[in-house]
Amino acid sequence: MSKNNDCERRLIEIRAVDNTEDRMLVEGYAITYDKPATHQYGKRKFTETIKRGALDYTDMKDVPMRYNHNDNVMIMARTRNKSLRLIKDDVGLKIEADLLDTQSNRDLYKGIQEGLIDKMSFAFTVADGGDSWTFGENETTRDVTNITRLYDVSVVDTPFYDSTSIYARSLELLDSEERRLDSLHELELLKLKAKIKGEM
Repeated sequence: MSKNNDCERRLIEIRAVDNTEDRMLVEGYAITYDKPATHQYGKRKFTETIKRGALDYTDMKDVPMRYNHNDNVMIMARTRNKSLRLIKDDVGLKIEADLLDTQSNRDLYKGIQEGLIDKMSFAFTVADGGDSWTFGENETTRDVTNITRLYDVSVVDTPFYDSTSIYARSLELLDSEERRLDSLHELELLKLKAKIKGEM
């Protein structure tokens, strides 16, 4: 998914749904509102919460379900043909997918049934001003209030994605925001010094 390198990714739970129609049906919650998720980076703690209402204006018109966010693997389901359904409710964003009947999907579905694969990831971007950060002595928190676009949902292998694509992006954002605030702080100090100098 090279064209969407600025996307963020987060893990979600997925499970196979028992049914009597021989459908390969899977479901899970992509997003749950107001449930803080905390990640530890050495001595640094990062807690993120997706707030209720963050999906009110999200573009979810054409969302594919992929394997490992890979453009080179056939799409498993898609909102465009209604094989993937994204349902906003009081809990968050629920995913239901009817997997296309292919050998690769049958293998994946079996892996989900047996608990070998129980995680998904979703790729998204946040609107300008769509999040707020608080920097404490031991913990940084981020509240996401406006997700611009949902790019995909993907069945993923763990711990590969658990240790790289998802959390690495969170750490990159954390470092970027800290650098931005440091720059703003330095700018304010320079302005203050200039003001004091002008008054002398």
